[in-house]
Amino acid sequence: MKTLFLNSTMGFICKYHSYSEIEQKKLRYGLEGMYLTITKMVLLVILSFILDIFKEFIIVTILFNFIRYTGFGFHAEKSYQCLLFSTFNFIVIPYIFLHIHLPNIIIYEICGICILHYLLFAPADTKKRPLTNKKKRIIRKIITVIIGIIYTLIILLINNPYWTGIILSALIIQAIVISPLTYRLFKQPYNNYKILNTE
Repeated sequence: MKTLFLNSTMGFICKYHSYSEIEQKKLRYGLEGMYLTITKMVLLVILSFILDIFKEFIIVTILFNFIRYTGFGFHAEKSYQCLLFSTFNFIVIPYIFLHIHLPNIIIYEICGICILHYLLFAPADTKKRPLTNKKKRIIRKIITVIIGIIYTLIILLINNPYWTGIILSALIIQAIVISPLTYRLFKQPYNNYKILNTE
């Protein structure tokens, strides 16, 4: 299916414009990324509908992206890994935390562990996008921790199991994607700015 989409789309685009071999490779790479993103989202949306957590899936995704923007984190290199990892994070985790009632002390401990993770490991870069600027890394770390604290304060103030489950899911997902254990599990290099040794 993916090959059919790429070949037909490339054929249509190249029919009306002449591209060099390098330009065609870049275009094909971009189209492949778009195809994988769209198909992954469609599958996640279908799963969220089946489990009746579509609205929650959308909210968790939005809240996560706010903290992901500064905290960065793991990106799967293979499409099937990305799908499995995304399904676990954006479907399984929210579903669990929306259907269990945890004591407040456990919720606060989880929030504290997540914030500690941000303090220790954010921002987590990738091989393709190393964060070589030390000042920017520090700023991103501070902002990520602040967002984590804000989310935790919201949980404390509203004291609502529904919203607690949603916000807690976003906090946990971000802690997972920046964890060195996640990188190790998927056999990807961690702290890539050190590997490049540009400082």
